Amino acid sequence: MAGMTPLPPPVAGLVLAAGAGSRYGRPKALATTPEGTSWLVRAVHTLAAAGCHPVIVVLGAGADEAEALLGDYHPGELVVSRAEDWADGLSASLRAGLRTAAALGPGPLAVAVVPVDVPGLTEATVRRLIGPAELGPDTLRQACFQGRPGHPVVIGRAHWAGLIASVSGDTGARPYLLAHQAGPVECGDLETGADIDVNTDVNTDAGVARETGRGGTTGHPPDR
Repeated sequence: MAGMTPLPPPVAGLVLAAGAGSRYGRPKALATTPEGTSWLVRAVHTLAAAGCHPVIVVLGAGADEAEALLGDYHPGELVVSRAEDWADGLSASLRAGLRTAAALGPGPLAVAVVPVDVPGLTEATVRRLIGPAELGPDTLRQACFQGRPGHPVVIGRAHWAGLIASVSGDTGARPYLLAHQAGPVECGDLETGADIDVNTDVNTDAGVARETGRGGTTGHPPDR
C-alpha cells in the first residue's frame, strides 16, 4: 500500500552460550551482572528489542539451569538449541545455531550472532548492524569498536552452509569472515564492545574485560 513504511528484512538473533567457562569459573550462560541481571536474559532481550525474531539460544554446559532462566519468553519468540558436542569448541555452538536457523524455514534472511559474554551489548549497536535496507541473504558484516572487530556479526543465509562446513574446533568464524571480506560497521561511538573473560568473584586477575575481537565468534579460542 502506498505510503506504508516497508518492513525491515527478517533477521534472527543467535546467542552462543554453550561453553563451560573454564577461565570464568562457571558457564557464562549462568553469569550475572553486579546488579544481578542474567547475561543470557540480557542478550536475548537486547536482540529481541532491536528487532531480531526469533532469538535462538545455543546451550551446552549448565543447559538445564540456563534454560530455566528463559521461562518468561513465549514460544516463537525464543528457540533453544542444545549443542550436545559443545565440548568440541566454539564451532559446535555455531553449527548448532546456524542449523537451527536454517530449520526455521525460509523466514530469516540472516542471523545476528553474539556470544553471551558481551553483557554491555546495546540495542543501538544491534540496530546499526541489522538496520540497513540492503541487508539480504548475501550479507556478511561485523561490528567494530575503534577499528577492532567484535560483535554482533550478521551472517546472511547464503553463508550458513559454508560456515557449517568450514568451522572446526575452537577456531570460530573469523577465517571465513576474513576470506569473504565481511564488511566492518564501526560502533565504537555506542559502546566498548568488550567481552568478559574473568570472574572477579573467582579470580584475582587485574584484567576483567578483553578487548573486542579476540574472543567469541571471531577471535582466539573461546572460554570453554
